[in-house]
Amino acid sequence: MNLKGRSFLTLKDYSASEIEYLVDLAAELKEKKKQGITGESLKGKNIALIFEKPSTRTRCAFTIGCVDEGGHPEYLSRDDIQLGHKESVEDTARVLGRMFDGIEFRGFSQDTVEKLAKYSGVPVWNGLTDTYHPTQILADFLTLKEQFGKLKGLKLVYVGDGRNNMANSLMIGAAKLGIHFTILAPKSLWPEQSLVETCTLYTQDSGSLIEISDAYDALEGADAVYTDVWCSMGEEDLAAERIKILKPYQVNEALLAKTEKDNTIFLHCLPAVKGNEVTEEIFERFADVVFDQAENRMHTIKAVMVATLGNQ
Repeated sequence: MNLKGRSFLTLKDYSASEIEYLVDLAAELKEKKKQGITGESLKGKNIALIFEKPSTRTRCAFTIGCVDEGGHPEYLSRDDIQLGHKESVEDTARVLGRMFDGIEFRGFSQDTVEKLAKYSGVPVWNGLTDTYHPTQILADFLTLKEQFGKLKGLKLVYVGDGRNNMANSLMIGAAKLGIHFTILAPKSLWPEQSLVETCTLYTQDSGSLIEISDAYDALEGADAVYTDVWCSMGEEDLAAERIKILKPYQVNEALLAKTEKDNTIFLHCLPAVKGNEVTEEIFERFADVVFDQAENRMHTIKAVMVATLGNQ
């Protein structure tokens, strides 16, 4: 499959077969790395890593993924360049596009990453915005495939803040790949209706079911229960309010029991605030899966770079 020159901004832009290709390529690259085999598909490539928001997994994954394939990553924090401050995003994009072969952006506005892709002329990869987090979803899907041997037909329930970038991106990816997806959240934190309608259109091809609910019976039959922090970066002032309304949606023993399955797994994109969205006990029980999920950020991000920029 030829994805050369493509940006990776949201899973809306990728077909089911293209998403599956990236997950499978990541699995292949992961197996090679375990055998000590790295590649040269990014040899001679210079990659800009722009971080408005700090990161552990995203920064490390892009850096190691790039180096493993022979490329050179250059970290650029919001203090290192003039992105949107003394220089417009459009002009910064045109400068970086003449110096770098690919650009990763992790920050606040989806509009910024869209402009970088439009004006730079090189592949741009979304490492996270307030709206979408597509590289995380690839890691989640690789983890699910490792656990269950398939994706289509699984039931995934996301619990907590149902209108954040993780809920949005999981819904898009699940709807395209035939994963039955439920958001369990208080009504005040349900996703935008327009996105639900878009994802419902995707299900016409995939056969997946999308459900938005505030009732615990939505957990029945879940193969995986997923949660995220209750306050995303930049929303710290809302912490007290979020804790109050989301406490009933904490992933704990009682909530997990409502799946009525003994092989349900727990997923978290990290970092976790244990005692808020998940109890210490549940987190530690599924720690091996959660940290597989974290490691898989590296393999899936490497797959995106190799597929869209690499010389294969």
